This record gives sequence, structure tokens and C-alpha cells, in this order.
Amino acid sequence: MAETLALGRDYPLIRDVESPLTGDMLRPLDPRCRVVQFRRALTETDYRVLAEWIAQYPSVSLRAYSSSDGSIRDLDFLRFFPNLDKFSADALYHSLESIEGLGYLPSSATMIGLGQTKKKLSLKPLGRFTSLQRLYLEGQTKDIDTISGLRTLRSITLRSITLPDLSILQPLAQLRALDLKLGGTRDLALLPTIGRLDYLELWMVRGLSDLSPVAELKHLRYLFLQSLKQVTQLPDLTRLSKLETVWLETMKGLTDLSPLLTAPSLRRVAVFDMAHLQPEDVGVLAGHRRLEQLRVGLGSNRKNDAARKLVPLPAGEGWEKPESVRGD
Repeated sequence: MAETLALGRDYPLIRDVESPLTGDMLRPLDPRCRVVQFRRALTETDYRVLAEWIAQYPSVSLRAYSSSDGSIRDLDFLRFFPNLDKFSADALYHSLESIEGLGYLPSSATMIGLGQTKKKLSLKPLGRFTSLQRLYLEGQTKDIDTISGLRTLRSITLRSITLPDLSILQPLAQLRALDLKLGGTRDLALLPTIGRLDYLELWMVRGLSDLSPVAELKHLRYLFLQSLKQVTQLPDLTRLSKLETVWLETMKGLTDLSPLLTAPSLRRVAVFDMAHLQPEDVGVLAGHRRLEQLRVGLGSNRKNDAARKLVPLPAGEGWEKPESVRGD
């Protein structure tokens, strides 16, 4: 979420607005636009105008962020947006003191994102969203068991959150995508009992070393692993008959890619920021008969070219999350 800031004001997927609103800010959205965002509190008049305008774009998310002037202290401005379907509030670490204003959103809202705040905020206001499909939480752990009741969730991202295990996710039978970013959730034993996961992303999870539960995710289509320095081996993927894409990035503890050969339906593999590997380490993938695309980053053009000669496949496209779980 917050990563979009680096893309700039003219990025077509984002529209920045502020008070006073102008005609240019409220010009028709690019069909690709996914987010309308503001970094300071607006005037009440502008909130009303913005709410009427954004109602034309029900698939677009409203985002409040930054608050460098300290003006976004709560979410009570949501009273002007009674029909808003998607909302996020993040990068508000120092200013946001309450999320009770979520109560103004319709219970039918389908996406909510909440970033980290200096003051830990109770997540109980989330309990009323009986149709929620996507949830992003960063650093918010107070009353986190509330998410167990969000039975319609299809995608959840937990960032900078450490759980003793994954038991609070077990009731989420419709879950299709799980992202664990940062934090120190090391025990993944319950992973195979959670929903029907199409997509799993594990990124910089401190202390995580055992990926063996991943081997039981029989519905998995996309596995994304990044910066898990204590992971030294991949599990046998034989049972993952639907797994098509594996993305490995900065996995500096991995030296053996041969377990990827056990994934029967694997079509795409990315090996990025893996300078510790030699071309021959990637060359083992030539033994996979169904592999169609390979992206390689071994730290130098010489090594990359050598790896591509051993596994002469195109880099290809179509590497996004499965459509069934993206929730855009």
C-alpha cells in the first residue's frame, strides 16, 4: 500500500486530491486508476464534493495517508462517504488516534486497509463488515482475534505483525490469498487448514526457517518468497498439482533449486537478487518439462546470460496474483 507513494503524482493508477479541490483533480479517472488519495484533511465542503464524485467509480479505493501536518487524527470524515466500498488509512503513524469512524462505512464494504500507528488501536470496529473480501493490517494487533469473524475474506495481508501461530485464520474458509510481511510469525503448521489458498507470499518474516507446511497447499497456484534468510531448503512440491508460478527473491540461504522440479504443473520461475547462485544452480531447471518462462537475476549479466543458455526460456509476462484473489 504505502509503496505506491514512490510512483508519483502522475502515476495513472493513483489520483491525488487536496483542498481546495480543483477541476483538474476531479477530471474523469483513467480506467486503470485504482486509488484516489489525500495526504491532509479536507474541508467539509470538499469531502462532500469528493464523495459525490468518487461515487461514480465504485471499484476505486479511497486512501488517507501521510498527514504530515497532523490533520488526520481520526476517520470521522467517513461520515461523508456512506456508500464507500473500499478504504485504506496508512502511513499515519504519528497522527491517527482512532478508527471508530469506520462505523460510518457500509457494512457491505469489501476492502479495508489499516497501517501502523503509534497508539495501538482496537480492531473491534472491523467486526461489523460482513462482506469484507480484502484486509490489509500493518502493526495492528489489539483485538486481532476480531478477524476470525470476517468469514467472507478472500485476501489478507498481515505486515509487521507477529502471531504465535495461524489459528486466528482457521475460520476463514473462503481465504484465497495470504501475505505475511515482516513480523516474526514462525509457526506455519496450520497453513494447510486455512481456506483454499491460491496465493502465498512470505516476505522478510523474521526467524522463519521451516517451509514444510507449504507442501500441503494443494490449491496453491502462486508462491512468492522473499528475504527469508533462515530458509535453507524448499520443500518437496509433488502434491501441489496446481502450482504454476514460483517467485524467489533475495533468498540467500537457498542453494538448491531442484525441489522445484517436483512441482508437476510449474510454468514460471523467477530467481532474483540471488548473486550467491551460479548459472549451474539455475541450470537444473532445464529438467522440468513443463517450464515455459524464467526470469533470472544472479548479480551480473555474465551469470544471467550463462543461466539463460542452460535454460533457454523467455521471461514472459502474466506474473501477477491470480485474478481470483487480487481483489482490485
